Order: sequence, then structure tokens, then C-alpha cells
Amino acid sequence: MADAMSLAWHQYRLERRMFWRNPSAAFFNFALPLLFLMLFGAVFSGSQDDLDVIVPGIAGMSVMSTTFSALAMNLVFLREQGVLKRMRGTPLPSGSYLAGVFANAVTNTVVQIVIVVLAGKAFFGVDWPKEYVELAVFVLAGVITLAALGVAWSHVIPNFDAAPAYVNIVFLPVIFISGVFFDSDDAPAFLRDIAQALPLTHLIDGLSGAMVTGATLGDNLSGLAVIVIWGAAGLALAVRGFSWESRRA
Repeated sequence: MADAMSLAWHQYRLERRMFWRNPSAAFFNFALPLLFLMLFGAVFSGSQDDLDVIVPGIAGMSVMSTTFSALAMNLVFLREQGVLKRMRGTPLPSGSYLAGVFANAVTNTVVQIVIVVLAGKAFFGVDWPKEYVELAVFVLAGVITLAALGVAWSHVIPNFDAAPAYVNIVFLPVIFISGVFFDSDDAPAFLRDIAQALPLTHLIDGLSGAMVTGATLGDNLSGLAVIVIWGAAGLALAVRGFSWESRRA
């Protein structure tokens, strides 16, 4: 166990170095959500109520972009390039390798949440989080769930050329329906019904409670349950369909 953890740590450090050597990945994970935060923050600068919606919404979007989107595209690339197959044939335990990849995504998420919280406090009138325990619980639940769904979705993507289209066909509608840029309660009824079935909606609600309204974890248990259900389904699909080998003939 100690050797496996040590190897996972070394793989994690390698993943961090590889991440920072890929400017496009750094942009997608960090700059893009902050760009949205700046743009919508400027648009709604005269309305604190709207800013109170935008900041936790962007935080939720950041969790999804650094887990679901990043893992779905990265795993397809690694699978189709034969990297996963080669890693499978090395002495590095599979669990240590996957732990390093997952920990890299978690680190990106934590850094992004910290940046959004600091930006919210410095520029958008959102005070420091009121419920740190709730913030940590929802971020953890969101990371596990969206990461599992990202891995599961990577099984559907046939090749890396198609990966951006496959990822965005899920990512873009979900962030709009879930109320990243507006209060989902103001949406038409049919969109509200769809939003209530999505994990990102409840992740944003939990983050809003922790960062803005001060709602406790107990007030958002039903939303947390929805995230957990999606997480369980995502984990089952991620494990069942995982392949170390390319699908190309």
C-alpha cells in the first residue's frame, strides 16, 4: 500500500508538470471560467443579486470543466494514442496511475474554486464563504460525480478528433440549463424540471448556500442526494466501460 501511494504521488507530480506544459489545457481549465466571470460580472456589475448568482454558478462550471470535460477529452487522447495500453504494460499499478490522474483533476478544481472565491470577494461584492463545511462537501461530491461521468462519457467518444464535439454537446447545454449564468428559478417550467434532474444544478445550489445565502448543509441534503445518485451511476458506468486499448483497428 505504501509503495502504491508513493507511485501515485510520483504520477501526480508528473501529471502536474504535463498540465502546465500544455497551455491550451491551462486556458480551458483556468482562464475560460475566469473570462466568463469577468464578462458576466461586468454586465451585471450594477446588480448584486445577479452577481450573487453568477459567482457560485461560475464556481460550479469550474468544477465541471476541470473534471468532466478535462477527463473525458484527456482519457480519449491517452486511449487512442496508445498511452493507456503502454501504461497498462508497465510495472506501475493501474490504481496508482489512475489515482495520479484523478488527483490532478482535483487539484485543478480546488485551485479554480479558490480563484473564484477570491475574485468574488475582491471584485464582485461576494463575502467570504459562510459555510466552509458545506462548501467542502459539495465540491468533493461534485468532483467525484462529474469526474466519474467524464470517464464514463469518454467511453462513448470514438476518437480524439470527435472529443471536443462530444464533450461540448453535453457541457454547453448543461451549464446553461443548470443556471450558471442566471437564476434557474426564472427559467421556463420545462427547463426548471430538466435542471432539477441534473447534478450541476444542485452543485451550484450547494455552492450558493455555502458562499452567498448561508444555507446549511442540512438545507441542501436533497440536492446532495441527487449528486450522489448521479455519482453512483457514473462510477458504475465508468468502471464497466473502461478500456485501456484504442478502438482503432
